Amino acid sequence: MSAPPLLELAAVHKRFGGLHAVNDVSFGVPAGSIKALIGPNGAGKTTLFNLIAGNLPVSAGTIRFQGRDIQGSRPHRIARLGMARTFQNIKLFHGMTALECVMVGRHVQSRAGFFSGLLALPSTWREERAIRARSLELLDLLGIADCADIEATSLAFGQQRAVEMARALAAEPKLLLLDEPAAGLNIYETAEVARLIRRIRDLGITVLLVEHDMSLVMDISDEIVVLSFGRTIAEDRPEAIQQHPEVIRIYLGADDEPAETAGATGKAAAPC
Repeated sequence: MSAPPLLELAAVHKRFGGLHAVNDVSFGVPAGSIKALIGPNGAGKTTLFNLIAGNLPVSAGTIRFQGRDIQGSRPHRIARLGMARTFQNIKLFHGMTALECVMVGRHVQSRAGFFSGLLALPSTWREERAIRARSLELLDLLGIADCADIEATSLAFGQQRAVEMARALAAEPKLLLLDEPAAGLNIYETAEVARLIRRIRDLGITVLLVEHDMSLVMDISDEIVVLSFGRTIAEDRPEAIQQHPEVIRIYLGADDEPAETAGATGKAAAPC
């Protein structure tokens, strides 16, 4: 008997007034896998990410993480359970170095409280040194250790993406949600992101990503879920998704919803 998925969605709905943004979506993410969520404009991809991470409440349905119902839980509680995410638009802290930004991501794993910090207890200093050391390790893992003392928002766009990924990893997640990690990157930076995502998976971290670069998705994904108008229209391995008639119809622009076809860069479908 196979193990239950690390993340499982069952008949999930999200309504904004009369708009049914997510409509009866069900799928699972096996532990140790890379699963991609794709679809054209307005398909509901980022909305679904926000439901999973607790940034939005579900209208109906169930979301389970490690067998535990998490719908209705606050984002910080879900993060403490072992889920971290990045964002479609990079969100780094102005005035902080790359190292400091990553150290912030370790907050959910820290034990020192306000009073122990105020009293500068030895245990607090030991924890601070451990957080700094682990954050440096993550910057090195993602190939940007040389940027540790540089203000994060002054870094090149690809390096900022790497800092954001390192900050998410600092929380020691079991599941990492990546929202368009290749957005705004050139072909060389995108290839580096693919390498980093595989390395993250090899560390034992399950990955669920939203992405519109089809060459990246097909290259690294174990399974792909395709959304259109908030509904699941396909879920399969990359080879099967490439041959799926409904997916082909949508990405060739025959759908009522606008979609970009894959061009020379391998990009398709703008963010929702």
